[in-house]
Amino acid sequence: MGTQISIDNLIEIVRTGGKVKTGVDVYNTRGTLLLEKDILVEKVKILEVIKENGINSLPIDPALNGGFWDENGNEIKVDGDGLITFDDSEKSARAESGGSEYDTLFEEGVLVTPADGNEVLFPDMATNEVEQRLLEIEKIKKEAGQKYKSARKSIKKVLNDIKDTGGAFDFDEVQNNVSELVDFLTVADNPFSYLTQEIFSYDDYLYNHSINVCAIGTAVVNLFNIHFSNVVDDLIKGEADPSASPAKKTDKKKNRSYTCYYKDELEDIALGFFLHDIGKILVDDTVLNKEGRLSENEFGMVRKHSYHHGIRLMDKNHLKNSVVRNIIKYHHAPLFKGEERCYPQDKSFDEIPIYVRICKLADIYDAMTSRRCYKEAINPIMVVTQLFRTYAKKDIMLQHVLHAFVKSIGIYPPGSIVFLKNGQMAYVLESDGPLVIPFTDTKANTLSSKPDPIKMNDPDTHPSLIVDSGRSVRTPKDVYDLLPAYLKTIAERP
Repeated sequence: MGTQISIDNLIEIVRTGGKVKTGVDVYNTRGTLLLEKDILVEKVKILEVIKENGINSLPIDPALNGGFWDENGNEIKVDGDGLITFDDSEKSARAESGGSEYDTLFEEGVLVTPADGNEVLFPDMATNEVEQRLLEIEKIKKEAGQKYKSARKSIKKVLNDIKDTGGAFDFDEVQNNVSELVDFLTVADNPFSYLTQEIFSYDDYLYNHSINVCAIGTAVVNLFNIHFSNVVDDLIKGEADPSASPAKKTDKKKNRSYTCYYKDELEDIALGFFLHDIGKILVDDTVLNKEGRLSENEFGMVRKHSYHHGIRLMDKNHLKNSVVRNIIKYHHAPLFKGEERCYPQDKSFDEIPIYVRICKLADIYDAMTSRRCYKEAINPIMVVTQLFRTYAKKDIMLQHVLHAFVKSIGIYPPGSIVFLKNGQMAYVLESDGPLVIPFTDTKANTLSSKPDPIKMNDPDTHPSLIVDSGRSVRTPKDVYDLLPAYLKTIAERP
């Protein structure tokens, strides 16, 4: 395998505008893939996440197209004395004298071999930031699809086992599956948007909803854990104003005095999110899928799925995990004094654990943004707005939860399709902003050229090019025929 290079050296290369590619896959100690061999790393965050997983050096294998380059595209070589940068004149001189098999020149964004001048796919990735992000999204979606398929198989088996046995299921198998999901959701960059799936099969709603709530809730609780732990840590050290916005906090893991949730707790919480609606398997399907308003008697039957059926299934399987039990029993409990139609009512709103509050928000969000046999999906923008109006300014802890919720899900999920005010359609590259790339003209004709991306929160963005929040967010599947080729590569096929 190639030379081991300090992760700090690689971080510094990328921080100063350079690029890195390992040529080999990088895994953590749990076997989770952190970095694929062909990814061209242009963002420091990717390397920082790897470092946080306890990896202090990475193999760089030129024989497998690995390497690193400075901000000008010049290859950085390694010899016995450490890192050496060859400038353009020295590289040209080496090329004229024959050079080594790994010497290259960088011309107009394409790497060519000095020997014959033919193009080579090295690095075989994007030549600009937008294409790079599209490639990253494609890889995340691919891994997310595998995780989703595995999780769906797991929850389907759980629910079928309960039906077949009268209540028994394999808890250990579910726990192992969820543990892998947690690794994926806490390492990848906002991956839940690629893990949650549109509900096309009404009969499968309970399977998909279980995974979606787990994905959304885990992403939210992870961000809450970072922000809130930093707030408390700063207060302990006397470095912060308790009223300061959590948005200004950063993750300072070094010398931290306080951590709200540790990794084993996060896995228990995610497990609870995955199983939160397990009791619904014991509710009559005709009631669960009824069109129109439920009668009081029917609503009473549905309510029992949490505090009665769900807890009964936990007891039947001799499961005493208090975190999972709390989520199953209380994910419909009140989050503020006087909140209506909540159950059970045996705890005050301020006694409901933070992770249960997060589960409730994730549950509501996914239920409202999913298609059902009796309703269409609601625009995510409207759902986030409604949740904020309902739960904002109720108490300080709920404010921290809401902040993490909105920051995690984003109003415009990456990979979704939005309309601009001028009628163009655009693909969302990043929810932060959001950053979008238009792909049609104002008459819904596919653009023949690739336009520059648009940052919505840029003050220079023309009013006609901002997102039209009055029109529903679409999925790539809805507009697949209109997508240009470079977007079709990462869109879901119909």
